Amino acid sequence: MPSGWSLEADRVAQHHSLLESLCQLAGFYGRRVSVKALVAGMPVSKAGITPTLFMRAAERADLEANLTEKSLESIAATPNFPCVLVLQGAQSCIVWQMAPSKKGAKKGDDKPRFVVQFPETKSEKKVVGLDALNKMYAGQAFYIRPVARTDERAGPARIDNKRDWFFSKIWENKKLYRDVILAAIMINVFALGSPLFTMNVYDRVVPNNAEETLWVLAIGVSIAYTFDFLLRNLRAFFLDVAGRQADLKISAAIFEQIMGMKMGARPHSAGIMASHMKDFESIRDFFTSATITTLIDLPFTVFFIVIIFVIAGPVGFVPLIAAPIVIAAGFMLQGPLQKVVKQSMHENALKTALLYEAVSGLETIKVQAAEGHTQRKWEELTDKASRTGVKSRRISNFALNWATYVQQIASVVVVIVGAYLIAEGDVTMGALIACVILNGRAMAPLAQVAGLMTRLNQSKESLVQLDELMTKEVERPRNKHFIAQPRVEGRVDFKDVVFHYPDQSVPALNGVSLTIEPGEHVGIIGAVGSGKTTIERLLLNLYEPSSGVVTLDGTDVRQIEPGDLRRNIGSVQQSPQLFYGSVRENITMGHEMASDRAVLRAAELSGVTEFLRESQYGLDTPVGERGEQLSGGQRQAVAIARSLLYDPPILILDEPTASMDPASENRLRKKLHKVTEGRTTILITHKGAMLTLVDKLILLDRGKIVAYGPKDEVIAKLQAKQKG
Repeated sequence: MPSGWSLEADRVAQHHSLLESLCQLAGFYGRRVSVKALVAGMPVSKAGITPTLFMRAAERADLEANLTEKSLESIAATPNFPCVLVLQGAQSCIVWQMAPSKKGAKKGDDKPRFVVQFPETKSEKKVVGLDALNKMYAGQAFYIRPVARTDERAGPARIDNKRDWFFSKIWENKKLYRDVILAAIMINVFALGSPLFTMNVYDRVVPNNAEETLWVLAIGVSIAYTFDFLLRNLRAFFLDVAGRQADLKISAAIFEQIMGMKMGARPHSAGIMASHMKDFESIRDFFTSATITTLIDLPFTVFFIVIIFVIAGPVGFVPLIAAPIVIAAGFMLQGPLQKVVKQSMHENALKTALLYEAVSGLETIKVQAAEGHTQRKWEELTDKASRTGVKSRRISNFALNWATYVQQIASVVVVIVGAYLIAEGDVTMGALIACVILNGRAMAPLAQVAGLMTRLNQSKESLVQLDELMTKEVERPRNKHFIAQPRVEGRVDFKDVVFHYPDQSVPALNGVSLTIEPGEHVGIIGAVGSGKTTIERLLLNLYEPSSGVVTLDGTDVRQIEPGDLRRNIGSVQQSPQLFYGSVRENITMGHEMASDRAVLRAAELSGVTEFLRESQYGLDTPVGERGEQLSGGQRQAVAIARSLLYDPPILILDEPTASMDPASENRLRKKLHKVTEGRTTILITHKGAMLTLVDKLILLDRGKIVAYGPKDEVIAKLQAKQKG
């Protein structure tokens, strides 16, 4: 590697002190993990790791971290070690135990002393006094405990619920939902205020002209309504808080699953997957909106019917008969409604997929004058979705109208029965009016059953789709422990590798065996579809071989921590993907803590600085969505800079100059001669001029190596074959 190129001195340590402490404790408990493995895929910013992210990182090491905000005196009084103290200046330390008191210490001077260790300095354990530690202590501590592991010989301790990823997050807010239920109980009890107030006014106040009693009752019911108002607001607040917390955790879990999913397990349509992500909103709304309130209020129908029996005896039979009629109708419509909801969600997913595809390929659609074709497909899908939506609304409206009809008839029957009972002297006028109010209150939640069942079906179907997504294979299973490889030498081996892409019967690679020594420069050539890019994907462990093995420095790439593996390999893909943001953000993607010096070096070596000279914004020049504000060659240059940023020992260049003009290609080739010096380089290209960068050549044909050796020999064989 040329002098002056190494970016080692410019690296900004991403090993936050808290994570170093966690790694050391993980080792203490027999969990061998690396810092990179703990935070891979996590949203860690330059500010460092947050307490929430720290606890998520602990889960990856099979540890449980509990945050507390105690004083050091309290921690010393109830020793529960080891624990991690958060110190000022984004530092931390591990407290292993309390130290013995100083010999001969006077009474009052015998303050607690702690045995601590500062992991980032790799220091030995030492004793620190209370006063000294208090000057550094930031007021937060984590108690770390290992999660019990089950011995495989004993079999599984329990049958995992495949929806545990969802309901466990909901269950974390059980205290809030408990408060919601308590508030609902009180609200429904206070709902008795209006009918009881009315009954007493008609039966006692009016006949006796008891004005004082009227005011006492009015004040009492007003107080009840005031508490009812406060409780309703509290219930809404609790639901919002529970919903927000669950939303953050569940949506983070879903997105983490998508980011960690194996490429071979990903859904065929990105648009449909995005639609399923959107379906999560219906589940979230079910647990945070008035829907859950209606669900909680349903059991109180029985409570109000009992009160009607207490007040007016036989009148209670009216809502007691009416309620099952409404519920039965709802259950009878459940089957057709579930079928229609499932169909509706499928058709809406297809619409989303088409929209995603059309917006992404709008330029191609216009070039091919295919606007009409795409418009027709959109309108056909919209028509189908609209028809299905009409069916769904028709069923829901029928159930709602039926519930309203039964409720109205029940009110009429209550009045009729009550009138006969008044005539017989068994019920008072006030009691009848109270029963009419209570009947409406009892039947009100039942009128919402139709809408409740529609939303329930939508949530169930959304959960089914997300369950399928959450059970996809991921790169970092919880029960798998990877080998840390911070830096490799660069030896690559393929041994009898056979690989089929998902749902493909013809192998992309068939019996491929090759060895690339550290520092070698190897070119891969071959016709389109011969398997060149597949070699890159298997080396990066984006896909796993169907048979055979791919190793890096003698270690199966499937055993290496994915983050370490890909940090050791700088890859420039054939069609590089840029993301909305600036040139700097795209270069530092995944390495946000890189210094400006490192970014500038990578930009200079890749040729990015050449086209940025024309921009007043420099590295902050926006690239647009998918890099559309840059030319193809400029996008390629940014991708090369991104791959060079952290000085990888291995470079894979897949058609690095495919979108460049001859002059730009020539400049880049000269720079790559310097960049590739001393590092393993794999060049995939169709351009003969780029082969000056390599010493050996691999010729692929239909997934097989047909020639492999020194560049001149392979080229001579090709020329002889063409002449023959």
